[in-house]
Amino acid sequence: MNWIELASPAQLDALIEASSAKAQVIFKHSTRCSISIMAKSRLERAGKPDELPFYYLDLLSYRPISNKIAEVFDVEHQSPQVLVIKNGECIYSESHSGISMDEILEKAGMN
Repeated sequence: MNWIELASPAQLDALIEASSAKAQVIFKHSTRCSISIMAKSRLERAGKPDELPFYYLDLLSYRPISNKIAEVFDVEHQSPQVLVIKNGECIYSESHSGISMDEILEKAGMN
């Protein structure tokens, strides 16, 4: 899986703008959490369509961006957490063992 590192507020703004054309996926990950490591591994094994961008947010390095995500999309911060962004809105949010590539693809309109 080719992750796109989410490392700046400007990049988040660009992601939101790009969501008008097609869904964008954000995976919020804590490198110190075994559940987060497991969820990331499951996503990587599942594979993804090339046309669906997957952004990777390292929560330990970029907590202010995570806070901005929670504020902008009105979602409670969790880790691990996946969000599908479409037309500037969070249309799907799931965390922990509920994270599923099949659900992500369905919500993103890829099925």
